[in-house]
Amino acid sequence: MSTFITVISSVLVFGFLIFIHEFGHYITARMFHVTIEEFSIGMGPRLISWVSKKTGIRYSIAALPIGGFVAMPGENGEYNEGGDTADDEAWDPYREDPNTFDRKPAWKRFIVTAAGAAVNITAGFIAMAILTCCINIGDTTVKQYHTKESLSEGYGIEIGVLSSESGLHEGDKILEVDGKKVKILDELSYEIMRRGYEPIDITVERDGERIVIENVVFPTQSSEGQVFGIMDFKVARVEKTFGSVVSYSWSKSILIIRMCWESLFDLLTGRYTFAAVSGPVGISSAIGDAVMQGFTSLLYITALISINLGVMNLLPIPALDGGRLIVLLVEMITKKRLPSKVEGMINGIGLALLLGLSVIVMIKDVIQLIF
Repeated sequence: MSTFITVISSVLVFGFLIFIHEFGHYITARMFHVTIEEFSIGMGPRLISWVSKKTGIRYSIAALPIGGFVAMPGENGEYNEGGDTADDEAWDPYREDPNTFDRKPAWKRFIVTAAGAAVNITAGFIAMAILTCCINIGDTTVKQYHTKESLSEGYGIEIGVLSSESGLHEGDKILEVDGKKVKILDELSYEIMRRGYEPIDITVERDGERIVIENVVFPTQSSEGQVFGIMDFKVARVEKTFGSVVSYSWSKSILIIRMCWESLFDLLTGRYTFAAVSGPVGISSAIGDAVMQGFTSLLYITALISINLGVMNLLPIPALDGGRLIVLLVEMITKKRLPSKVEGMINGIGLALLLGLSVIVMIKDVIQLIF
């Protein structure tokens, strides 16, 4: 039963996030009157497909819920390379179409390309705002310390030290963790997790004074070869108003964006190992766990995936939206367009590398689930 729930919930979550991403491309393309051949949710063989009599656009749902696309003639320059013969005209029905993607101004192509990621990030913020309305939110004031016994039981490890033993007191309002400013509970928890595996400096406000407490030691735990700090205290709650909900949701969404970038940096620098990387299989397992835990957990992981999907798509990697945006940005600055064959070749190589990495990550996720 749990496997069935995991599969269904993952298909629904991925399907929704893919839909809104591709809808961002689709709706901006329609706004700029770009010719569209097909709008597909999913990849591979079509399960459901129909053609609009009004627009001539094919709408499809495909078998594999691992992506989607908005097919726009001229997106890769393929409709601009024909000759002048009748056979070429038959092969290329869009040669005289003024609304192919490649014939639109660079700034319009830039907006259409960026719209998918922008919609995902916006949807993540909206989901985070809804979530914030449903849960208690906290600031960075130390309210009460957990006992070593309760932490040991909760984390399943032996807790040998608490940060209170390094000079941090109940009532302290934490302002910075190792030089990083923190304003909400989530920022505080993340910075302690990421930096608290070794002694760090904590800046607090105590009795109206700003104090730096040096070499604060937090409890730690290990997971998949990495060591993380543990926040060993509760914080004061924040009264929920319209302003505090919006502010908290904004800060939490920005934190997720930063977490995505910093996780990539940590992976490249060796702080995180390859075992920490998850693909669709690992993410699906996390979605299934979230469904079991309830609505707020599912909403949080949906917001997390949506924002991460938007951020990852903006990476300057060929075949991703970010790679295309770099090319368009250079074109807008230099007023010179990269030859379509060169751009197509670069995107093809990038796509092949990304697919290869996806297969490797998927195999790793399956092995971890089995063993």
